Amino acid sequence: MIFVDIATIIGLILCAALTVFGIVSSGSSVLDYWDLPSALITFGGSFSCVLVSHTLQDFINGLKGAALAFKVPVINVSEMIKSIIELSNVARKEGLLSLEEATTELEEPFLKKGILLVVDGTDPDLVRGILETELISIEGRHKKVIGFWDMVAAMGPAWGMIGTLIGLIAMLNDLNDPSKIGPAMAVALTTTLYGSLLANWIATPIANKLRVINAFEMQMKEVMIEGLLSIQAGENPRVIEEKLKSFLAPKDREVPQDEGDFGGEE
Repeated sequence: MIFVDIATIIGLILCAALTVFGIVSSGSSVLDYWDLPSALITFGGSFSCVLVSHTLQDFINGLKGAALAFKVPVINVSEMIKSIIELSNVARKEGLLSLEEATTELEEPFLKKGILLVVDGTDPDLVRGILETELISIEGRHKKVIGFWDMVAAMGPAWGMIGTLIGLIAMLNDLNDPSKIGPAMAVALTTTLYGSLLANWIATPIANKLRVINAFEMQMKEVMIEGLLSIQAGENPRVIEEKLKSFLAPKDREVPQDEGDFGGEE
């Protein structure tokens, strides 16, 4: 289940509000800072350059990846540990084969895949190898999207400067009318502003938020791998809980348990 990440929305709105405040407090109008050619050079040039560096599919996936920065998964590591402990209770009381029925209620495909490997009697080293290979593959896909926005952040200021240089050259080629120099300089500098906004208001924050999401997901899946292998090894649920809680910060290590869970115990 996914909810909207309020922090991302609030942060972007505050950045926009502070920028507008800076413009208005200087006595200018927001419209004074709008210039279509500058926007086309900066935004168009930046994303075109990123397109050159990616396949079309990776480019599309990178654009879609921005939506992930606005989403936050409801489930957390503590809840996942609680679920795994519950699965270990089932396995301890009814055997590993009983876990197959439990997979019908699981929404996490990675955990479901691991359970089915365990139920099938796959060698523990092979289970770890398969799941860690998938983990590497997932992280690789995530890093492609993060890299996409890192490149946008790098290209924004560069293309802003290109637009500025174009404007300055055009201005210097026509110095006969001094009254045009000021406005021409303002338009030239607008592209630098756009490039900085693209990098520091949009691209870099999105890339950093995607890194946070990736780190969270990797931690979740590492918990799943260790938990599944511990269940397969027949470890006591209390031992499994203590092992998995080592992934958490000390303040988060109180994993709520249903009454009576530890009778024999993600």
